[in-house]
Amino acid sequence: MSKNLASAVKFLFFFGVGFAILYFLYQNQNAAYLEECALKGIPDVECNLLDKIIEDFKTVKLAWVALILILFVISNIIRSVRWQAMLKTLGHKPSFFNCFAAVSLGYFANLGIPRLGEFIRPATVTRYEKIPIEHSFGTIVAERIIDVVCLLIAIILGILLGGPRISAYLQENTAITAQQIYILIGVGIAGGLVALLLFRYILKSESDNKIFKFVKEKLAGFSDGLKSFAQVKNKSLFIGQSIAIWILYYLMTYLCFNAYAPTENLGAIAGLVVFVFGSLGIVFPSPGGMGSYHFMISQSLILYGIGGIEAFTFANIIFFSLQIFCNVLIGILSLLLLPIINRS
Repeated sequence: MSKNLASAVKFLFFFGVGFAILYFLYQNQNAAYLEECALKGIPDVECNLLDKIIEDFKTVKLAWVALILILFVISNIIRSVRWQAMLKTLGHKPSFFNCFAAVSLGYFANLGIPRLGEFIRPATVTRYEKIPIEHSFGTIVAERIIDVVCLLIAIILGILLGGPRISAYLQENTAITAQQIYILIGVGIAGGLVALLLFRYILKSESDNKIFKFVKEKLAGFSDGLKSFAQVKNKSLFIGQSIAIWILYYLMTYLCFNAYAPTENLGAIAGLVVFVFGSLGIVFPSPGGMGSYHFMISQSLILYGIGGIEAFTFANIIFFSLQIFCNVLIGILSLLLLPIINRS
């Protein structure tokens, strides 16, 4: 199977998964909307969920949407500057634009095939900055470790601050309790430590086998990239940047409440809970979190008394603003400008 065909199959599979979740969610909301219309004595022909969503979109306060788009760009700028610092510890001096464009292309690629951006990012900076792929990829893995830690902190805060609502949701919809989530987090950390020990064992092992030496050499470069965040000169700035990125992610959800009338009175804790649910939806392997993000955002808003239809509309507002409009626009611009800026 050719690479192009394999990529097409992967895209169709993951797009199909995301679309199926989104379609199932839409059909459920449509059925609920028809029932609501029946109770109000409104004929079915005058009840169309898609029309309602379009009308709701017309009421969105665009100033708030513009603000969250600006925050998204700022978060990408901070991520790019932080990535520059990590690469500099390995002796490389990539330009800010190439780092920013690579980050933007990574998000853009994830809209097609989940996690593809994790490979597009290092490949892009490797191509234009001549950085060894094992170095650039190692820094991406280091970034993801930091992101996982930040997400775990957000989940713990969400459980602590929004505990009763989350516990009630878990009891009603799953067999998982808040305590079991803590156990799962602990198991995940333990598994990561085991993998780290195995990785270290391979690096220290000696063998004359050419394949083993090649793998070890690549792993050593990867290890350098992985350790780059621990070697940055200004660690306080690095930690501050990491915290700032995730605060901005949170604010994108919280401030977006103000863009839509049914959610404008929700508070900061609700924003944290909805943000955590939405982040878990993004982690699911569907293009840009399509479907899974909508489902998780809708479920979290229901905890705060927002109707399923309004919750679904809000999920579409934030999804299309960030994942589609912003990522597609900046991704395409980066794709066009990279060869022009780097022509020399």
